[in-house]
Amino acid sequence: MRVAALLRGINLGHRRIAMSDLRAIVEGLGHTHVETYLQSGNVVFTPSPKAPKDLARSLSAAISEATGHDVDVVVRTGVELRRVVAASPYPADDPTRVVVAFLAKRVALGKLGLGDLEAYLPDELTLVGREIYVSVPKGQARSKLMKTLTSSRLPTVLTVRNWRTVTTLAERTA
Repeated sequence: MRVAALLRGINLGHRRIAMSDLRAIVEGLGHTHVETYLQSGNVVFTPSPKAPKDLARSLSAAISEATGHDVDVVVRTGVELRRVVAASPYPADDPTRVVVAFLAKRVALGKLGLGDLEAYLPDELTLVGREIYVSVPKGQARSKLMKTLTSSRLPTVLTVRNWRTVTTLAERTA
């Protein structure tokens, strides 16, 4: 079984982690076939047979110990990532205009603190399980919905990836 660990908020400003260091941290936990994708904290690997059940917590603790940075981690298996790709409610003609926010645990739509979703049009949002799919026709940088979603105090960890990254991670975990 291959998994992807998605780190939240690294290499954006002061929380810098070299991908070579990140690979070494993951390998140091006994995981194998470790590879990173992009500089934004995506790690694909095969978990050690002795890996703890809560991989996200284990990785977060190891990263904190090695770097001094408190980094939230969300983990998805390859099977889960392929389901995420298959469940997308939005066409991905332009993979930069569809993003997925990965949640550490399920949250009801009303708990996201977004208010009336029509206020964010033309952006759209669909919650499916532990993923929030967001269509951003004018791009993430200009999206009021994305700004609100990523700055809200949610009852769980959230990290966002664009559609190209999501599909690549699903392929790499196959």
